[in-house]
Amino acid sequence: MIRTPILQQTHFLIAQEDPLQSPDLLRLKEKECLSMLQRCKSSEEFKQAHAQFLKLGLDGDPRRSGSLVAACALSDWGNMDYACSIFRRIEEPGIFEYNTIIRGHVKDMDSQAALLLYRKMLERGIEPDNFTYPSLLKACSYLSAQEEGIQIHGHVFKFGFESDLFVQNSLINMYGKCGEVKHSIRVFKKMDGRSEASWSSLIASHSRLGLWSECLRLFGDMSSEGCWRANESTLVSVLSSCTHLGALDLGRCTHVSLLRNISRLNVILETSLIDMYVKCGSLEKGFSIFHKMHNKNQLSYSVMISGLAIHGRGKEALSVFSDMLEEGLEPDAVIYVSLLSACSHAGLVSEGRECFTRMRLEHHIEPTIQHYGCMIDLLGRAGLLNEAYELIKSMPMEPNDVVWRCLLSACRVHQNLELAEIAGEKLFQLDPHNASDYVLLSNIYAKAHQWEDMARMRKDLAQKALAQTPGFSTVEVKRKVHKFVSQDKSHPDCDAVYEMIHQMQWQLRFEGYIPDTSQVLLDVNEEEKQQRLSVHSQKLAIAFALIHKSQGSTIRIVKNLRMCSDCHTYTKLISKIFERKIIVRDRNRFHHFQDGNCSCRDYW
Repeated sequence: MIRTPILQQTHFLIAQEDPLQSPDLLRLKEKECLSMLQRCKSSEEFKQAHAQFLKLGLDGDPRRSGSLVAACALSDWGNMDYACSIFRRIEEPGIFEYNTIIRGHVKDMDSQAALLLYRKMLERGIEPDNFTYPSLLKACSYLSAQEEGIQIHGHVFKFGFESDLFVQNSLINMYGKCGEVKHSIRVFKKMDGRSEASWSSLIASHSRLGLWSECLRLFGDMSSEGCWRANESTLVSVLSSCTHLGALDLGRCTHVSLLRNISRLNVILETSLIDMYVKCGSLEKGFSIFHKMHNKNQLSYSVMISGLAIHGRGKEALSVFSDMLEEGLEPDAVIYVSLLSACSHAGLVSEGRECFTRMRLEHHIEPTIQHYGCMIDLLGRAGLLNEAYELIKSMPMEPNDVVWRCLLSACRVHQNLELAEIAGEKLFQLDPHNASDYVLLSNIYAKAHQWEDMARMRKDLAQKALAQTPGFSTVEVKRKVHKFVSQDKSHPDCDAVYEMIHQMQWQLRFEGYIPDTSQVLLDVNEEEKQQRLSVHSQKLAIAFALIHKSQGSTIRIVKNLRMCSDCHTYTKLISKIFERKIIVRDRNRFHHFQDGNCSCRDYW
């Protein structure tokens, strides 16, 4: 028998034992070995048990050898090298042994080894069973190996396991992680019986691809069937969907489900809840959860600082950062991105400069392109465009499209046409297929009344067939998210919404509201400009909410683009006239409107 190096220590232990023992004593020793195997908590303890197995000759029994492989490969302390050495010594390993060693490789994140072993198993004529495929499909999902996954799916049909619940759930999960959610749906629809894991896998598949509305719809379908209580992973996916959609009421319901189903929330769940609340506009609730946390980690602080940043609470973000340092937690590059972003949104220029210096000198973090982007944004928002441009030129790395886009956006706010053209030229070189850059520069030309240059930009956009992202606003009413686009007449309540728009405009006149038609970047007459302004998506969403939400309740709106200055003025006045708190999350930050004022103090 050839002894592999990894077994030499074990054979040394055998040499210390007396080989002559009675049958009764051997049976007793066998029971002791099995008991020792079950109690093993480390690789060293396992080697002691293995030595006894070898001494008693139990390694010749494939069933006993399979138990050894399982204990060594699948335990928390598992040693795959040692498990493989035991597996190789089995003369005729069966499907149990192959399944075990495949699972061990997947657990050890060696998916290629698992797939290779499966091929060798088939070559040896050993047929897989229903326990083989969940591990193999998990290996494919780790590799995002869609082609291999499809081949494994074919084998599932070939060997007759297409109706096995665990295999079906694994297929849903694998396709979802490979980005093929349509295949996940197809498997799900063909299932005769579904489990909690089936729903969880399908919901997670949609969540990974950012299909937030579908994710919530599936959760609603799951809840309406009433057969399952959502598990932790499902609720995390639902929380993530609520976060991105700004669906606070649904987020609150999910929070209640978590409290009902889980006795104590861990750091990950608490951090997910903080993220949901702050990004749905309920900063106070997020802060409350944060302060009650028994254990905070870097991610918890990062989420809280980031949340304060998007609400424009820069000084509080700096205070939370100081608390983190006092707790002895070291900041990382991600936290400094959030911190610099907080300074940018709050207009804290000197504090931002200090953070940028402190990051390098005190915490020895080399600035990345993201940190430079935050600094460009900070200086640009403050109107320090020339300083921002000089910083771009001094960067140790080549500036990317995000950096130039920050400068271009600042040029639009502060009407610096010269730097806008420089930034635009760089963007067209780096990312010639981004429609928003052409639109942004054309809007700058339009505000400067350079209609020919604006037309040239629009012509380039059309010739390159670049699709422009349409602006939209969503509002949650009665736990359902409603979406509006500018001049939208597709909503079932369209007539009532436009009637409310008319009433709002009538009352706004008494408040001295004058439409800012400079926001309409088309060469049309004043009347048409005013008409276009009146039906921006944000205004339609507000009108719909005023109709359907009870008096005094907060209106929460989510936009995919930056709010225009006319909508900002309009919403301030509406909050005063209708005595409503209106919270709007645009692409950059939150705006809290109340009593005719905005939390951003007109700095955004």
